[in-house]
Amino acid sequence: MTGSLFVLLPPSEGKEAGGSRAVKIGAFDGTLGSSRLEVVGALARVLESDDETILIRTLGVRGPLLERALAATRSVVEGRAPVLPAYQRYSGVVWSHLDPASISEATRRRILVPSGLYGLSAGTDLVADFRLKMNVNLAPLGNIARYWRPLVTEAICGYVRRATVVNLLPKEHTAAIDFEMLSDVCDVIDVSFVSHDGTRAVGHDAKAVKGLVAREVLTKGEGSIASFRWEGWKACVRGERIEVVAPK
Repeated sequence: MTGSLFVLLPPSEGKEAGGSRAVKIGAFDGTLGSSRLEVVGALARVLESDDETILIRTLGVRGPLLERALAATRSVVEGRAPVLPAYQRYSGVVWSHLDPASISEATRRRILVPSGLYGLSAGTDLVADFRLKMNVNLAPLGNIARYWRPLVTEAICGYVRRATVVNLLPKEHTAAIDFEMLSDVCDVIDVSFVSHDGTRAVGHDAKAVKGLVAREVLTKGEGSIASFRWEGWKACVRGERIEVVAPK
C-alpha cells in the first residue's frame, strides 16, 4: 500500500474470548507465517514445563488469568484456536476509545499491531486469544522483541512504503521495529503521552487519550494531531515529535 496513512498501535492485554475457525488470509501471513510457527513451537516447549514460575514469567499472569492464558496458549499450539479480527479481539482501554467497529473496513486495515505471537497484524487480520508480551524471553528464540525486530521492520517497510506512519507504541513494542530503517522509506510521526511535568503519562486516561488520538488520525488525517484537545489534554509539537500533555 502506498500514499496512505497508517497508525501503529499495541495489542491490548484485555481480549474478547471466542471467535470462529474461519480462514482468511491476513496481510502478513505470507511474510511472517514461518516465523510465527517458530514462536508457536517455542510456546509448545513452555507448555511442557511443570514449573509454574516459568509459566507465569512467560505468560505474564497468575491465578485465574494464568488458567485462561494456559488454555488459550494450548489452543494456539494445537492449531484449534478460534479467531476474531484484531479490531474485535482487542478490548482494552485504547481500543475501546478508538471504537474501531464504527470506522470503515478500509480504515481498519491501516491499523498495524506488533505483537509477541504474530509479529505484525493489520486491524482486520484474524488473531487468536493469546498472552505473549514483546519483552518476554522465549527459549530458544531469546527476547521476543529482538527476534521480531528485523522481520517486522521488513514487513512494515514493504507495506507502508511512501506512506506516513503515526507511532503510538509504548517502549515494549517500539523495540520490535527499527525506526531508523522505517524512516528511510516513509514519514514517521512519533506521538508520546506525558504528564504536565513532562514525565511519561500512564494509567486509564493516557490510554483513553491514545485511543482517541488514533481515531482522530485515522478519520481526519495527520494534520489533526497538532490540534488535538480532550478534557484538558493538549497536543504540543516538539520539533519532529508530538507530545500530548495531560492537564495539571
